[in-house]
Formats: sequence, C-alpha cells, structure tokens
Amino acid sequence: MQVRNHRFPPDPWCLREDAPDAASHFLNETLFALGNGYIGVRGTAEEGWSGPAGTSRDGTYLNGFHESEPIHYPETAFALAKTNQFMLNVPNAKGIAIWIDDGNASSGERFDPLQGTLGTYRRSLDLRHGVLERTLTWTAPSGRSIALRSRRLVCLDNRHLLALEVEVTPLNFSGTVRFVSSLDGAVRNLEAGDDPRIGSAVSGASLQLLSAEQEGDFSALVQRTRNSGFTLVSATLTEVADRPAVQAQCRRDDLRLEQTYAIPVAQGEKAAVRKYACYHTSRDYPETELMPRSRDLLDAARAEGFDALVVRQAAYLAGFWQQADVEIDGDDLLQQGIRFNQYHLLQSVGRDGKTNISAKGVTGEGYEGHYFWDTEIYIFPFFLYNKPEIARALLEYRWAGLESARRRARQMSHAKGALYPWRTIAGEECSAYFPAGTAQYHINADIAYSIRQYLDATGDDAWLRAHGAEIVMETARIWTGIGSYDRQGRFVINEVTGPDEYTALVNNNYYTNAMAQAHLEFAAAIAARLASEFPEDHARIAQSMSLDPAEPEEWANAARLMRLPYDAELRIHEQDDSFLSKKPWDFANTPAENYPLLLNYHPMVIYRHQVCKQADVVLALLLLSSRFELDDKRRDFDYYEAVTTHDSSLSSCIFSIVAAEVGYAGKAYDYFMETARLDLDDTHGNTCHGVHTAAMAGTWLGVAYGFGGMRTDGGSLRFAPTLPAQWQGYRFRIQLRGCLLEVGVNVAGTTYRLARGDALRFTHHGRPVELTAAQPEHQEAA
Repeated sequence: MQVRNHRFPPDPWCLREDAPDAASHFLNETLFALGNGYIGVRGTAEEGWSGPAGTSRDGTYLNGFHESEPIHYPETAFALAKTNQFMLNVPNAKGIAIWIDDGNASSGERFDPLQGTLGTYRRSLDLRHGVLERTLTWTAPSGRSIALRSRRLVCLDNRHLLALEVEVTPLNFSGTVRFVSSLDGAVRNLEAGDDPRIGSAVSGASLQLLSAEQEGDFSALVQRTRNSGFTLVSATLTEVADRPAVQAQCRRDDLRLEQTYAIPVAQGEKAAVRKYACYHTSRDYPETELMPRSRDLLDAARAEGFDALVVRQAAYLAGFWQQADVEIDGDDLLQQGIRFNQYHLLQSVGRDGKTNISAKGVTGEGYEGHYFWDTEIYIFPFFLYNKPEIARALLEYRWAGLESARRRARQMSHAKGALYPWRTIAGEECSAYFPAGTAQYHINADIAYSIRQYLDATGDDAWLRAHGAEIVMETARIWTGIGSYDRQGRFVINEVTGPDEYTALVNNNYYTNAMAQAHLEFAAAIAARLASEFPEDHARIAQSMSLDPAEPEEWANAARLMRLPYDAELRIHEQDDSFLSKKPWDFANTPAENYPLLLNYHPMVIYRHQVCKQADVVLALLLLSSRFELDDKRRDFDYYEAVTTHDSSLSSCIFSIVAAEVGYAGKAYDYFMETARLDLDDTHGNTCHGVHTAAMAGTWLGVAYGFGGMRTDGGSLRFAPTLPAQWQGYRFRIQLRGCLLEVGVNVAGTTYRLARGDALRFTHHGRPVELTAAQPEHQEAA
C-alpha cells in the first residue's frame, strides 16, 4: 500500500489541526463540518476567511431543501429528465467578526488569523461530544494580543438548531472587544465547471428576499426559492455572556443583518457572546408557522443555555457510540478514520422519512445534494445494524417517492410498475446523462434488496404490509416490462448500465440480471406470503396495484430463466454480453495524471474498452454471496481487479471485502485502508467539495463484512472472522431482531457476546452457535 502523509495526529476520538494552512483550508472546511442530518455547516471559522481565492467555500445546507432549474439540452429527446434539483447554500448564521481596540474605536483592528501574528493554535472536532472547538493566541499588527476560544455544535437532538460561543481575552491591553454577529443571506451556490461531480448549473440567485426582521438580539430573513416555491426562515439570537445587558447596535445591509456588541474589558478579563441559530422551511411546516417556531426555539435555547446543549449533545453521542462503535487494537490512524467516518454518517443522514443521505452528506455541494443508490447498497446496512430506526426512515423516504417512481415508469413507456430515479432529491429523475443515469435500472433491485435486509433483520411485518410489499412488487414489474425471452428461452435484460459507469448501455449486465433475479424471487415470495398469512392486506395491495393474479408466477418464471453471463473458457462471470470482446484498456501507457479517466477521455472512448470504474461483478459476489462458490469468487476477483481503476470512491471497500473472503489478506487490508481514510487523506482529490458518504459506510462494511466475514443474504446470519496481521484485535456490534450482539476478534480467537436480547442463532465458519440470556457468551479458538 502507498504510504501517505497523514496530516492529523492519530487521536482515536478527535480530529485536530495544529496550524491553519491556506493550502488545506478548503479541504478542512469539509472535514471539520458539523451536521445533524438536516443542517450542515462547513468548517469555516466564525470570522470568515481572508485567504487566497479558491481556498474556501463557506456553506450552510439543509438536507432536502432545494431549488429546481430546467435542464437545457442542445439536442433533446423524449422522456429525458426535464428538471434538475440542487441543494441550496442557505444564509450563513454563524458569522461573528471580532474587533479590538484600547478604548479608542478609531484605532480598532479586526481579528484575522492571516494578518498579524498567530501564536498558539488548535482546532479540534471531538467525536465523543460533537463539538468543534478552536483555541488560539493572536497578536495584531499594533502589538495588542488576545486569546480566543470558540465552540460550535449542530444539535443532534433538535434538527433545526445550531449554537456557538466565542470568548476573547485581552492579554496585554485593556479596552473594548466588539463582536459583530451577522446573518448573511447574500450566499450563492457553486457553479458547475468541467468536473461533472461538482456544482450546479445555477442561472442566478436562488433565494428571493420576502422580508427581514431585526430587533434587539434577534434577526431573521424570510426568503423563497424562485422555482421550487419553498419558503425559508433563517433566524439568530445573540447574547452577551455573563455580563449585565449590553445593548446591541443593529444594522442592515441589503441581505445582511448585523448586531454589534461593544464590551469594555480589562487585561486578562474574558468577553464572550453566545449565538443560537435555526432554520425552518415550508417543506416541513405551514408558512405561517415558520417565524413563530423560529422565535420559540431560539428563546427556549437561550433559556436552556449553551452549556446545557453541550451536555445534551454528549448524551446523544454516548448512546450512539455505545451501539455503533468499532474498536481497533493496534492502529490509531485507522481507529481515527473509522470513528470519523461513522460520525459523519450520523451527521449526514436524514431521519424524518422525507429526506435521505446524499453522496456528499451535508458537507458540500458535490453532486448537488442528490441521493443515489449509495444509500441502499453502501449506507443502509450501517444504520440497519447500528440504528435500525434510521434505516426504517430511509425506507420511508422511498415509500414517499413511490408515486413519483410510478410516473417515471410511465414516462419510460412501462404500462405498469415503478421506476425509481437514479439521482434525485424530491423524487423526480435529475440525471441529465441517461447512459450513466436512467439506464441504471438496477436501482429498483437495490431498493428491494435493502427492504429484504430490513425485514430479515427486524421482522417488521407491519412495515411490510403497510409499505414494503407494494414497493417490492411495483418495482419488480419493471423487470418483466424491460426484459424479454430470447430464442433459447432465456430471460434477458437489454440496454442497461450496471454499477460500472465505464461500461454503459449493454445487454445482460451480470450485476443487474443477478439482482433482478433476486428481486423477482423476493416479489413472488412476498405475494405468496401475503395471500397466505395476510389475505386482507393482499387484497388491498392487489387492488391498489391492479395486480393480475398471474403476475407473481410470471416474476418467478423470469427469475428461473434469467440469463447470467458466464465464460466457460475463463471460468468467470462475464460483466455483460460484450465486455470480454472489447479491447483491454492500455493501463501501462496511461499516465497517472489521466486518472480519473472520466475527466480525460470522451465517454465513448472509455465505453469501447475493457475497463471498469468500480466493482460490478465483484459487488454481486458480496450481495448475493451464498449463490457463488469460493473458487468462482476468487477467479472473478482476479480477473476484474486487473481491469478496474477504482476511479469511483465506491470501489475499494467492495474489493477489500471480497479479497478478505477469498484469502487475499494483504489486498484486503490495503483496499480497506484506502477506504477508511479516503476523506481524511483526500485520496480522490475532491473531498473539498464534500465527504464520500458511501465510502465512509464502506469502512464499517469492511470491518463487519470483510474481516468479520458477516453475511445475511438468505435470511441467516453467519460469520467467518479473520484478524489482519497489523492488528491485535477488533470489536463491533450489530443489532438484529431486538438483540445486540458484540463480536470480538483477537489473536486467541473470537468471542461472541449477547449484550441485549433473549436468544440469537448464527454460524461461525459454518458451525452453529446459539446465545441466550442464560448463556450470553461463546468463544471460538483461533
């Protein structure tokens, strides 16, 4: 594995920066971002950033709050996506500028870490307490010195609220500290450039000002999106801490509202302000309630106090880590990477059933805030086995989008069924490049796969009957709509794109066909089970869908006769009907600077070659593990590893897991490390535009599915643990059927402990194990 220069000290519970650096500032804004699944605030300091152009992107984002713009095609065609949706950069509520003087306001100097002299400096993101803290000393050009401490949090138990505190102590003078607290609505989204992964085709300012309110310590902006029609209220409440009332001086400059607090201080005396901010939108509440809700929430937050919010934040995270923590013995860099990734997943995921988790979370504008299949295949398992209530909320989001998926199916000339969008926020297809977007029909099977995982893990028949069965069956209809039987009687699925986006519009993509087969089998089984066990629900759903009684047998027949390409000579599963006939990519003569290929070669050049962007067949080996023999997995891995660039951040974690299973311990570890610190070490060079949530979740998969050998396909739980040579041990936990199971592996062997629940059965390297409340622990020697 390539040795990288790790920029942060390897603290297992903290991300720490010991000096500000313009070269890494843009990236660090992402890494030090805070969020709660709804609000996301990039890690720019309260006073802003005066560094060179292109070294900062100050942003605040609301998951699901979006603008829409028409997609303009020079050459259009029927049923191409018509409208794009993009997550908005909303008003910046965290701004606090600081001015110091010796009693003469005309000699005031603004605090700027890039001017004057910076002494001590530390910024840290505490993963146990959920607080971003910065401490420093600074000397102004005049020679006046101050100590500064700031703390910030985005409340994990109140999705509308964020809070911060800034303290300044004069070290060698007495005078005045002025805090200028701002609510800045003059923000814009990043405009698209040559990289298709970044920015939006925004035609102008997306938020129009309706009104502004400012009185005393309170400020609020009321704005509306131009096209999507949502109203937003952004509001702040600022207070001077631990002092008699200091009157705010209010100022408005167009879209910017300010309150200035001038605090006289003696040398060594602390001056501090606390600020509470909130966002409410008409996506969630009637427009008339937005301002009253904002005022009430801010008043309640001030009454509770900043320190109490800090305590609540720590309590929330203590519960999260008690269930979700993955512990590594022997590698602090890796431990830091795993916990950092899990923390950002918690910060990024929507929990209300109306929002999802975007490819970049709420940390940046990459991929425009769109939701992809990343959720179901990469991210969903992490929440399913650690916080199943969040997993259910993610499925509720898909239920909420079912009608949009039905409409999309009609646009795509399917007489019945539902086709989920490849890229979306509100449910409509937003992918303007259909060969790597709409053509990825496997999104339907991915969603069905996650529903099956959820039902196997929770036994939630109530959700199956209320929502899950209808989603699974409606989406299964698409396969019999798009597929057909060839002259040999095989069921074939033509002109689709699989996970590998360097191979587009092919016949019988192996991953798509194999996942469609499992989907069709599942749909037929659900129909039979409903008819047998829940006839009233079956009748209701059948009526709602206009389900023909013959359809489930048609699904089962298509699954039975599904074409799954296989090359008998190479003894590998073919990625599609044409993949092996293509000219291999000339890797030896492709310079390193030409990766990723998508930024340096026309798509048609790439499509004509035998080259993969990411795991495709190899992903099927994981998801449908029980359908393959170990030797088949090894041969497939060997072949496809040689032609895969891993230009996608979704790739290395899957190769790590399968490498561990087939016995390639070194490769498994190298691929895993590439995943675990992908964002911390910026290995893909674009973390500045947001974290990679799928890779973050892939790190957890790498421990549980990879080294832990965990599999659940087929409804049974099984483990086949291995211990990487670089570690002394590791532990992870999973929730399943109301039980909490802890798995610990070290040089002596594996220990399974039932931490909660009555009984749990599974296998260890094929041998049955049963844990009960009376006998909650079982050990297996190495």
